[in-house]
Amino acid sequence: MNHYDALLEHIQQVVPLSEESKGYVREEFKVKELRKKEILLHQGDVSQHMRFITKGCFKCFNVDEKGKEHIMLFGIEGWWINDLYSYLTQLPARSTLQAIEPSVILQIHRDSMEELLQKAPVMERFFRIKTQNAYVALQERTMRSMSQPAEQRYLDFRKKYHDIEQRVPQYLIASYLGITPEFLSSIRKKGAEGPVS
Repeated sequence: MNHYDALLEHIQQVVPLSEESKGYVREEFKVKELRKKEILLHQGDVSQHMRFITKGCFKCFNVDEKGKEHIMLFGIEGWWINDLYSYLTQLPARSTLQAIEPSVILQIHRDSMEELLQKAPVMERFFRIKTQNAYVALQERTMRSMSQPAEQRYLDFRKKYHDIEQRVPQYLIASYLGITPEFLSSIRKKGAEGPVS
């Protein structure tokens, strides 16, 4: 499956696309390849693109005043990756997007997005649904991090993101969960590393 086929299949899981609309999507989205550790968006820059991952793995993180990295989310094939706050407000990004492994994305610039929405109005519904889903996921993650013990957060992560756990170093998972790598190691030793159903 090529990069555009992956994107079109993803879109059609949410909204139907005519052949004409598929052509517009292929026209407006551009392929971008990234090396391992390459930065896609720097904290402080303004996000001008919506980005769909067709190959690889990314982390979205911010760095605090003490220089400590905090992982906000991961992204793999079939996911969108962005600093949505920056894209929607056109204010500086609060996070950095970086490839964890060699990766390929399809991205569309804000100006091209306006053209796409004019030519293929069904895409407006698609992006509205994706934005709503992103908001719900963020709220769920916030509530879990406030109310669940670390062990439960790790088990939930393994169950929900098993594919990611196999590809991401443990210290990054610890950062995502808001715990130290040592504490994550002790959780795994206590039996949390058993099979996940």
